[in-house]
Amino acid sequence: MVPVRCPGPCAMLALTLLLGCGVAFCLGQNDTEPIVLEGKCLVVCDSNPSSDGGVTSSLGISVRSAGAKVAFSAVRGTNHEPSEMSNTSMTIYFDQVLVNIGNHFDLKTSVFQAPRRGIYSFSFHVVKVYNRQTIQVNLMQNDYPVISAFAGDQDVTREAASNGVLLMVEREDRVYLKLERGTLMGGWKYSTFSGFLVFPL
Repeated sequence: MVPVRCPGPCAMLALTLLLGCGVAFCLGQNDTEPIVLEGKCLVVCDSNPSSDGGVTSSLGISVRSAGAKVAFSAVRGTNHEPSEMSNTSMTIYFDQVLVNIGNHFDLKTSVFQAPRRGIYSFSFHVVKVYNRQTIQVNLMQNDYPVISAFAGDQDVTREAASNGVLLMVEREDRVYLKLERGTLMGGWKYSTFSGFLVFPL
């Protein structure tokens, strides 16, 4: 029997799955006294996080963490209304991504698709410039409006429709912004849309 050396802060590590749940033992942290495990199937991973949010053991076993990080933040890099705003969906498009941890925000469609069920935080800030029309912006979840924001002051040159919310989101739910009312003549350079996973369920 070959002893398995315990890595890092673990007091002991034994992967008897490799031995068909037979007998295995590993050296303790001081490497002096072996600890014998009989008839037990034990998998222990160390606390070294992998780049994808999982946990990787010294033997190369990776366990995907349920709380892997998910976050995005998108902005408009231009100060002009995009031609795509003429489409029937009236989705508000963004052309730059500042953060896209997990790569779940699709820049082409400007839609976030949730990778897992959980509580998510979303916020937006959509600016209009030199436009006397009132605009209404909706945060959409699977084509249903969840929250709205208005901007309609007639006496200012710049005004923002802003709001934020915590949402229960199911896996593969789609979240995006829709211009429900009015037109956006400019000010895109100051507009943002952000979200992140608070905790999984």
